[in-house]
Amino acid sequence: MSNRVALVTGGAQGIGKGIATTLGSQGFKVAIADMNLDIATQTAKEITEAGGTAIAVEVDVTDTASVEAAVRKVEDELGPVEVVVNNAGWDDFMPFVKTTEEFWDRVLDVNFKGALRVTKAVVPGMMERGFGRVINIGSDAGRVGSSLEAVYSGAKGGIIAFTKTLAREVATKGITANTVCPGPTDTPALRKFIDGAGQDAEKVIGGMTRAVPMKRLGTPEDIGPAAAFFASDAAGFITGQTLSVSGGLTMA
Repeated sequence: MSNRVALVTGGAQGIGKGIATTLGSQGFKVAIADMNLDIATQTAKEITEAGGTAIAVEVDVTDTASVEAAVRKVEDELGPVEVVVNNAGWDDFMPFVKTTEEFWDRVLDVNFKGALRVTKAVVPGMMERGFGRVINIGSDAGRVGSSLEAVYSGAKGGIIAFTKTLAREVATKGITANTVCPGPTDTPALRKFIDGAGQDAEKVIGGMTRAVPMKRLGTPEDIGPAAAFFASDAAGFITGQTLSVSGGLTMA
């Protein structure tokens, strides 16, 4: 059990909720930072009702001022951020040749630069205190590619490389930095895409499932324990690592 303060971006639903709920059950004081404050508040309430400690904080990871304000709020209400999970993300599925620069900018701003902004806001304090855990949520798309997700795959590949370099730079400061890479995971975002696929929806799900050796999609609850391990004191000598949670889709 831990009583450390953990900030989870995009923590209101999907993979972020799975991570926040796991951390809450293990005694972390969880700040659920999300653009959707109503859903974040409901998730915080669920964690609290289960015996944990959680608050909801509104944040837009594409806005530096919003990120800095959210971090101040967390520190005022819970204490210094000791664990940060950069989970907030966004994507849409389409062939690369049909994407636009506006699309590129949004994918990179949320998935890559969003993590940079949040990390920049919390790591200096971690360095001063001599302890920190940075956990970035990548994707197997960033390790092996993913059809119809070229820009997203590039952003997540950047997250993996950034995390390794950050890990080297802060290794002597009591801070670790690691990446968790989910494979195909059953989340509201995936369901929204599938709903838009019409008659091809079942074909899409079937293809994803067949590609996974365990023959099922992941769940948010599958991802939470991996992030919680990297957040724990037990992982103090593990840094710069990339862990896939994908039912065996990626084995490297």
